[in-house]
Amino acid sequence: MGMTFQEAIQLYRDIYHRFEKVEGKPWGINGAMIELTKQMGDLSKCIMLQENYYSYQGKKPENLKENIGNEIADILGQLIRIADCYGIDLEEAHKAARADEDMDLKRRGV
Repeated sequence: MGMTFQEAIQLYRDIYHRFEKVEGKPWGINGAMIELTKQMGDLSKCIMLQENYYSYQGKKPENLKENIGNEIADILGQLIRIADCYGIDLEEAHKAARADEDMDLKRRGV
């Protein structure tokens, strides 16, 4: 059985609070945004390799799909951290955004 969205959020919170102990300070919004940008670059590189946009010297890494999943998870982690910086309930924000989109699509007859 998988975990709930709230359990996933709490799992990452526990991890990033432990990293703050190692790093000696909280990152705050600036550190979270820098790390989000870095993680987006890492994901982009993995996808570019997977989709053969880069000519790869030698054998392509076999675990690219796993790496893509890891980078997506890292991005989610930074989104959790950013939401925490602003006191945003990420689950509620997600529900509200999807409800807004649903209403827009219904207005369009879709």
